[in-house]
Amino acid sequence: MLAELPARPELVIIDGYVHLDASGRLGLGGHLFDALQREVPIVGVAKTTFRTATTAIPIVRGSGSKPLWVSAAGLDVHTAATHVASMHGPYRLPTLLREVDQLARSCTLP
Repeated sequence: MLAELPARPELVIIDGYVHLDASGRLGLGGHLFDALQREVPIVGVAKTTFRTATTAIPIVRGSGSKPLWVSAAGLDVHTAATHVASMHGPYRLPTLLREVDQLARSCTLP
């Protein structure tokens, strides 16, 4: 899908984890980072905790108390968490990620 874009993205945000544990076991984002020759930073935003993903940073957005879990490759994870926290939207999940999530759920496979 990324190959079909007119230009290589400067950053990719995924729904999930970049690393699954402190030893560097790769999650979806880590595999994507490798597939992009480690040239495009990847930010993972997960809605649920993964007990071994100890390098992910919890952030709380909106009026709720349930955190999002942010991980990153090619970008400092604290910087990534700050950016996710400041994304548009009053809810736990930033507006852009909410819309992408809804679009993905409405797609039908051939």
